[in-house]
Order: sequence, then C-alpha cells, then structure tokens
Amino acid sequence: MCGIAGWVDFSQQFDGHGGVIAAMTQALARRGPDDEGYYISEHVQLGHRRLVVVDPDGGRQPMLLRDESGTYVMVYNGELYNTEDLRAELKAAGRTFNGWSDTEVLLQSYRYWGDACVEKLNGIFAFAVYDTRRRRVFMARDRIGVKPLFYAKRGGGVVFASELKALLCHPDVEPRLGREGLSEIFALGPARTPGCGVFEGVDALRPGCCMTVDADGGIGVRPYWSLESRKHPDDFVTTAQTVRHLVVDAVERQLVSDVPLCVLLSGGLDSSAISSIAATAYRRDRGEPIRTFSIDYVDNDKNFRASGFQPNADAPWVKIVSDTLGTAHEICLLDTPELTDALFPAVRARDLPGMADIDSSLLLFSCWVKDRATVGLSGECADEVFGGYPWFYKTAPADTFPWSTRLDARLSVFSKALTDCIQPREYVARRYAEACTETPKNPDDTPEEARMRTLFYLNLTRWMPTLLDRKDRMSMFSGLELRVPYCDHRIVEYAWNVPWEMKYYKEREKGLLRHALTGLLPDDVLWRKKSPYPKTHNPDYIEALRGLTQRLLNDTAAPIRPFIDVNAVRALALSMDRDTNIAWFGQLMNAPQLLAYLLQVDYWMRDYNVTVV
Repeated sequence: MCGIAGWVDFSQQFDGHGGVIAAMTQALARRGPDDEGYYISEHVQLGHRRLVVVDPDGGRQPMLLRDESGTYVMVYNGELYNTEDLRAELKAAGRTFNGWSDTEVLLQSYRYWGDACVEKLNGIFAFAVYDTRRRRVFMARDRIGVKPLFYAKRGGGVVFASELKALLCHPDVEPRLGREGLSEIFALGPARTPGCGVFEGVDALRPGCCMTVDADGGIGVRPYWSLESRKHPDDFVTTAQTVRHLVVDAVERQLVSDVPLCVLLSGGLDSSAISSIAATAYRRDRGEPIRTFSIDYVDNDKNFRASGFQPNADAPWVKIVSDTLGTAHEICLLDTPELTDALFPAVRARDLPGMADIDSSLLLFSCWVKDRATVGLSGECADEVFGGYPWFYKTAPADTFPWSTRLDARLSVFSKALTDCIQPREYVARRYAEACTETPKNPDDTPEEARMRTLFYLNLTRWMPTLLDRKDRMSMFSGLELRVPYCDHRIVEYAWNVPWEMKYYKEREKGLLRHALTGLLPDDVLWRKKSPYPKTHNPDYIEALRGLTQRLLNDTAAPIRPFIDVNAVRALALSMDRDTNIAWFGQLMNAPQLLAYLLQVDYWMRDYNVTVV
C-alpha cells in the first residue's frame, strides 16, 4: 500500500516546478513511510510514497517499463490478489519479469491489455500510467472504491493524489468551501456523495471508473464496471456453497505478504470467519498460529449497557473465538483521554470531519497494531453485502437514507443562516433521489424485491464508502495496510442478485452468510446477533466532550460559530448523558458523537484554513 500523486498538463512545460510534486508526495509520507520516488518530465510529474509489503527491492516506484513500443511509467497504490494468475497468463504471452511484485504485474498488464487491464484485476487499487509514446496518462480506481483517488482539473490538465492533503499542496488547489461543500459537511456528513471532493473544483474518481488525460483528446472519465441486475440462477444450497467458496478464496488470496500479517478480531461473525479461514491456512502453509488483535476500552466491562444495536459486549466472544481457533491474540486497551485527544489527528488522517470517536479509536488501534504487524485483514462490509443492519429487516423509511433518519436532530444545533443557505432537507432529498434513480433495475423484480435492491444499492454506494474511507485513512495514516475480503468484487457481484429471502435465511441478519460458513465456527458464534464496531461506554468520555464543547462555545472567533446555534449546542452539552437518544448517523453516532463531530468540523476549518465562498 502506498500514496500516489501527479500533475499532468500537456499544454504547458513543467520546467522549475519539481518542488510542487515533491510537496504533494511528501504530504503522503505516512501512507508510505518506507520509500519515496519521482518521475519528472516536460508535461507529466509523478510521485510515490511506499509502504513495503511485497518484493522490497523489485517493487520500487515510479516503475518504468521500456520496450519496442515505448516507455510506460506507473505509480500505484493498492494490492492485487490475482497476481500469480495474471503473471502466468502474461508469461504465456511472452512477457518477462524482473521481480515478484504485483506492481510489475500491473504495469505489464497495462502494457499488454491496455485500458482493458482493469477488467482482469482482482484487488484494491488506484493507479496512473503514463504512456510516453501516445502522450497519454491513464488512471483507474478499483471496482468497490477501497483505495482513494482525488483530482482537480486545472488549466489544461489534472492534478491528482491519494488524499486531499496532497492535492492541497498544489498552488492551484485551495480549501474553498461552497454551498455544495457546506451541504456535504453539515447535511450528509460524515457520508459523502460519490465523486464529490467537498472542496470547490475537487472531485473523487468514482469506484469502478477510469480517467484519461490525453495530449490530443483532452480529459475523459468513464465507468469500466457496474453492478448488473438479473435473475439469480441458483437454488439455496448452491448459493450457500458458492458464497462459502468465494469467501474462503478471497481470504486466502489476501494472506499474501512479505511482512508480518494479522487479523482484526471483534468476536462477531465477519471477523471471526476471516480469523478461522486465516488460522487454518497459516497452520497448513506456515505451521504457526495466525496473530489476532482486538480493541477494548478501560472500564467498558463496568459501564457497558446493552441496547438493540449492541446486545452484548465483544470481549468475552473474542476470547471464545481466539481460544477455539488457537490464535496468538493480543488486546489493545484504550482510555478516555487518549480517545478524546485523537479526535483531531483523526481529522488530519481523513482530511475531513469524520465519525468522531469511531474514527479516533480506529486510528489509535491502527497505531498499536502497526507496532506488531504491517498488514491486517478486517471484517468490514459483510453487512452491506449480505444485509446485516437493522434497516434491512425492519421497516426502513422510504424517503431518506436509512442510516440518517434523524436529520432534525442535527438541524436543531445549526444556525438559521446555515439552514437558509444550504436547505439541508432539500439537499438530502435530492441526493437520496439520485441514488435511488441510479439503482440498476431488473424488470422481473417484484415490488418488494425492487425495494430491497434499492436499499442494498444505497448501502453499497453511499454508506459503505464512508466506512471504507475511515478504514483506509485511519490505517494508512499509521502505515498499516488493512485488507477487506468481503469487498472482493466477485462476492459483491454474486450477492447483488441473491434474493432477499435467501439472504434473510431463518429470518436472521446475514442468515445466508451464517449458513454458508457452517463448521468454521462454533454455532453460538456463528449465530450470535450482530454487534457493531466496539465503542467506549465510559461516562468520562461525555464529560471530556462537554468540557471541549464549552471551550469552543466560549471562543467567539471559532470558525464554526456562524454555522451553529450556540444556545442549542450548549443546552445539548449540559443535558447529555449516556441515555441521550439522538442516533443521528448510523448505529453508533449519538449525542456525544454529534458534539464530537462539531468539534472536528471546527478543528478542520482552522487547521486546513478553510475559506467559505
């Protein structure tokens, strides 16, 4: 895993501009702490920061390939999981290799198949290739959008980078926030509209899309992949067998690494299944136990309160799974002061206000894991693919995003000037309608099947990217590569057309997945009710947020002040306790997280020198 940056403009010459690409690339140093490299020519500049995972010497970037047809230069962030399949196919076609890195395989794939190479890749990636003969740069992002790629059209060219912080190092890219950006932050945030880069004139390459910057043909963006809706061909038994095969194959493919590897274990179905598959593979191939790590919080055993979302604590289940599988397990224990302090580095990691302590805890956990491993596997995204959230099996609202039904809760703390400016209800309604309209339709679906298809599409394209952004930024800010096997596009494609009645087998969330994985885990773990990412239940966290909020409200120069109702925020801070129920985003973001989000917005506006236009 790495960080990439580039500046392409065939209408001007870059003489004397090397400092710009250097600044952009160095801003990504935490993504790639192990190496740095540049390619600088008249019209194309590329930068790369590397986190070494495979082939330390042979995978250095930018990577150049010279042959009879010209020179190809590539920068790449990601990991291919079908590297050896591609290598074998390319060798059969007469291509030769100098090392064993997936970087070289990707570059050779582009040389051999051209733009169509993306259709053959199984992995997570964002890359750019400069074809010097054709005077053309090709960029692409993986199908699911696990790896990020932001860009800004400037002059006759494009500036691009893995993260916004690197893009902002370019003198022509400024942290300017217009009405759309304000709407994204205050009405949708911490979610984000696909393709929106929040800042004025900044975009994100959407998942499953590629871009070309051509000296003759200008700049073009097109999709190379999308979900296709059709009748599911298999019966339940075949479907379960196929799901099991795909999950096992995805996990085993993602165990490839030349550096220490681990699994993040929560004790829930998703991470426990990955741990089981990985543990079996490690014993078979390496004769040693897989390392597993979990997160917990000081005094959570005393302060935990069961709820519909979190029916029981994770820690006892982590021990059951670890003991059953024989993993080498360690626990990262976080305390309230460090969790609170990390709210602000988490903003630097994401470059935007995020999921409050849900972000900061993962940042701290990632830093802790990095001291023990460089690569980890995580159970993220099984809920979106197989239907694990309550809004799948309970009546979900038909007129808004199901994870953000309490819009009134957040609007209650906004200033009238802000709501008059952005019209948040109308903005959310428009973005929701856009997403529903995008959903690939199957004319043979019943009305109920069509409704569920739309609900899954909302989760895969609007909710899941929020979690993937969090996972990528918090881990990579720590120099840790986290892989997400349930995001294997083969799993997503197959599950997309599986009817809801199969996914909801035995009227249980992820019932199909549970049944498909029978035998990998004890039955009580296999059928344990879903429990979301663990968070602190310590009342000291609320007190810490209350103090930070009061300090913010007493600062008349606070940049967030024009956008909030000071009295409403003060009243919320004073009245809030652990039972304050305004779940305004997802399952875990309640009243404390609303205050923390506002604190993050204020910090972000200060630290990034955001200008509202």
